[in-house]
Amino acid sequence: MATMSSFNMQISIFTLLLLLLSTQSSATSSSITNRFTQCLNNRSDPSFPITGELYTPGNSSFPAVLQKYIRNLRFNESTTPKPILIITAKHVSHIQAAVVCGKENRLLMKTRSGGHDYEGLSYLTNTNQPFFVVDMFNLRSINVDIEQETAWVEAGATLGEVYYRIAEKSDKHGFPAGVCPTVGVGGHFSGGGYGNMMRKYGLSVDNIVDARLIDVNGALLNRKSMGEDLFWAITGGGGVSFGVVLSYKIKLVRVPEIVTVFNIQRTEEQNLSTIAQRWVQVADKLDNNLFLRMRFDVINNTNGEKTIRAVFPTLYLGNSKNLVTLVNKDFPELGLLKSDCIEMSWIESVLYYTDFPIGTSRTALLSRTPQRLNPFKIKSDYVKTPILKQGFEFIFERMKELENQMLAFNPYGGRMSEISEFAKPFPHRAGNIAKIQYEVNWDELGDEAENRYLNYTRLMYDYMTPFVSKNPREAFLNYRDLDIGINHHGRNGYIEGMVYGHKYFKETNYKRLVRVKTRVDPQNFFRNEQSIPTLSS
Repeated sequence: MATMSSFNMQISIFTLLLLLLSTQSSATSSSITNRFTQCLNNRSDPSFPITGELYTPGNSSFPAVLQKYIRNLRFNESTTPKPILIITAKHVSHIQAAVVCGKENRLLMKTRSGGHDYEGLSYLTNTNQPFFVVDMFNLRSINVDIEQETAWVEAGATLGEVYYRIAEKSDKHGFPAGVCPTVGVGGHFSGGGYGNMMRKYGLSVDNIVDARLIDVNGALLNRKSMGEDLFWAITGGGGVSFGVVLSYKIKLVRVPEIVTVFNIQRTEEQNLSTIAQRWVQVADKLDNNLFLRMRFDVINNTNGEKTIRAVFPTLYLGNSKNLVTLVNKDFPELGLLKSDCIEMSWIESVLYYTDFPIGTSRTALLSRTPQRLNPFKIKSDYVKTPILKQGFEFIFERMKELENQMLAFNPYGGRMSEISEFAKPFPHRAGNIAKIQYEVNWDELGDEAENRYLNYTRLMYDYMTPFVSKNPREAFLNYRDLDIGINHHGRNGYIEGMVYGHKYFKETNYKRLVRVKTRVDPQNFFRNEQSIPTLSS
């Protein structure tokens, strides 16, 4: 009886200690938030008060503000780490104050433009360090100058808004960037940015001529004042490692008044492995005006058996007659017919490529509501040698073994092969036939479903090893993938950074990025699980 009483007393003491520790932790967190908030109020421009743009977990609007730009529902769980504060910046001084005050209070800073970081690193952290989020969605102005063929675009704008504003001024201009209209400019441009005009005009970063950046000291810099090394780093190396990019100046490109699209389908029963083999042989060598994508998924055929379907979403900067002639000359296996092709304006093709029905108003590009919102996992690879028919047959069987597999092959060549791999931090230029995007989507929530589908994605990635680049196995920064390496930013930070850094940037570009980082942010304030480390680490 005395033993039981003693045991109960120990439990009570332990519970009391936990309660005290929890209370102390809560009080400490509250104290940090209060100091940080006071600093923000003192540091920001009084003509543009920051008070109304601050949201703490105690604010009733906090969950809605946080969740508004969470684009991967894997990271919208109750267990997902939450920021101590969200700043919905409306003025440059708000960001400058956030940087200075974040440093003073030793807080981790996250910058979110559109929320499409595939691993959620723009609004969460996998460390235990207190962090805050600077939300850029209010900073979305777009100023198009058709006479100069340029536009200044703020980081909080979306790609859909950029396309809409360009088309508002001209039907002869466009910009080479992604096909998802809700993606934020800040992350997309700073990580490279690609779309279906890349074979004609290169990446988004190949068409950026200036930028405005807030550095680690809170100074507002442009290309001239930041210098060419830093400008190089934030046009393909990920802006969040070096500062907060406020806006980019882009060079518009010419598009014809009429472009042509098609999106035909083929299945295994239609000799798909032969078609796929031929695609890999020719897709990077086709006319530069032609972007012919190949995307595989798994469906059930008329007998209820699993089969592979391929769709070929295509943009041609020209008319349908020329397109059919080109494709049937170099890729007759596809069996393209004139009736498969649709002529339209470039801005209409943007809507078409995003799966909006033909005739949808271009104002749909202004919507910030994603067409689909669910948990998912993305990975990437690069193809440097042709995959044979037998290889595709192996790939198709593995896809059918697993669940929800989707593989998209994006053709390279054209302008991409003409630009040096050192011109920008993005190094995947000549020698690449295609980039592969692995995508697995699911609807169930919770850890069990997540772990199952993540395992399927990783298995498919492993199965693809014989067919993709090696030493390093290259990857695309904008397809963020924590499976390929995480940096803890300790004494081994430089070595840890090499693991993913060589995959994203290759060795020479990674070393240059590290040198730039060491010069402009020596204390490594701007960091995340895959940021560029300093040399001192």
